[in-house]
Amino acid sequence: MLNAIRQFAKEEEGASAVEYAILLGIMGVAVAALVIPLGTAVGTSLTNATNSITTSQGS
Repeated sequence: MLNAIRQFAKEEEGASAVEYAILLGIMGVAVAALVIPLGTAVGTSLTNATNSITTSQGS
C-alpha cells in the first residue's frame, strides 16, 4: 500500500478526470462557503439602506 502511494506521488502524467473532479468539488465548497455569508451581508445592507430612505422621507 505504501509503495502504491509513493508511486502515485512520483507519477508525473497529467491530471486525470478524477483529480479534476476532486478539484472542482473543493472549489465548489469554497465558493458556497463564501457566497452564503456575502449574500447575507448584501441583504442586510439593502435592508439598512431601505430603512434609511424610508426614515428620511418620513421626516
